[in-house]
Amino acid sequence: MNEKLFALLEKAKQDQTLKNMLLNTKKEKDPALAFCELATQQGFSITVGELFAEGEEYCSNLLKSCNGGATYPREGWDDSYEMFFACLERI
Repeated sequence: MNEKLFALLEKAKQDQTLKNMLLNTKKEKDPALAFCELATQQGFSITVGELFAEGEEYCSNLLKSCNGGATYPREGWDDSYEMFFACLERI
């Protein structure tokens, strides 16, 4: 997760109402968009594209290293959105 998501998670730890609002975004028609809009309202400007590109960029950089990169492609990358909610649900 990036710094904005960590900061939002820390804020949600202190604010039960915010935590519930974040959890409720998963019930929306477009959960990722609802999440990003709420995060932005709370002062953490996050776009849907930024949210999902983060893990992909890291994985891509591993494969194009100046020393030849990873010897095998990874099957996937960490999903910051899902990691955020996994942490949020446990606080």
